[in-house]
Amino acid sequence: MQDTPAKHTDDKKAIVGTTGHEWDGIQELNNPLPRWWLWTFYACVLWAIGYWVVYPAIPLVSSFTQGTFGWHSRSAVVADLDGLKTLRAPMNAKIEAASLADIEKTPELLSFARAQGSAAFAVNCSPCHGAGAQGFKGYPNLNDDDWLWGGSLDAIYTTLQHGIRWDADKDTRSSMMPSFGKDGILKPAEISVVADYVRSLSGLSTDKDADLAAGQKIFADNCAACHGDKGEGNQEMGAPKLNDKIWLYGSDKSVIMERITLGGGGIMPAWGARLDNPTIKSLAVYVHTLGGGQ
Repeated sequence: MQDTPAKHTDDKKAIVGTTGHEWDGIQELNNPLPRWWLWTFYACVLWAIGYWVVYPAIPLVSSFTQGTFGWHSRSAVVADLDGLKTLRAPMNAKIEAASLADIEKTPELLSFARAQGSAAFAVNCSPCHGAGAQGFKGYPNLNDDDWLWGGSLDAIYTTLQHGIRWDADKDTRSSMMPSFGKDGILKPAEISVVADYVRSLSGLSTDKDADLAAGQKIFADNCAACHGDKGEGNQEMGAPKLNDKIWLYGSDKSVIMERITLGGGGIMPAWGARLDNPTIKSLAVYVHTLGGGQ
């Protein structure tokens, strides 16, 4: 019963030979690869060589082979973008000539502006504000009614055009919250008290022993000039409302204390230096129609 497999193995060894490898008495036969597999492999090698010849592929010391076809992915993308600009040109001319208000009132222009604005938003704005413009910590939600610099069409357009605290643009929106703690303007105990008062403005709970009257006095002396006497905010200065339940960095007392201590403010690029005016106008219309525009 055991002689037959051994004889079969010996016959196989005589035909194909072995690789010389053996494990526990089991020898590895040197079976040839299937002929179809070999021809496929050779064809792939020839295809790869041809690809190296006709397309840019082989790196050199300071550049790379150009390929006999003269094709480059960058030039192909540029050509596609130029074609898109040509296709959009008639409508962009209308967008350029129309006011922002007229764009929203004209169905044809509104439809085009929203489509173009949505595409521009996905490429340029969504990394910070989110794909649905829902915002993240430190990046405003563009769907609600809380606007740092105003949510009208003109205000949104100005913000897009000149950015926020963007030093390269002389007309950028600019304001800065002082570093009350870092610069020694307020002591830690005072920061704690005023943080409780700020939370109370929007109906949030405060420490049991919080002296809200003292917090109100500190707020009036240091914060009201920008945020308003009742925390209503000031869009002219980009000072957020403090009496609603919408928070840019969070409503925890520790977070509020951190903002009071460190101060500062976020930065947004001036898109006027990167995008053409019809695209910026389309972006303004798109953002304005998300649901939170004023």
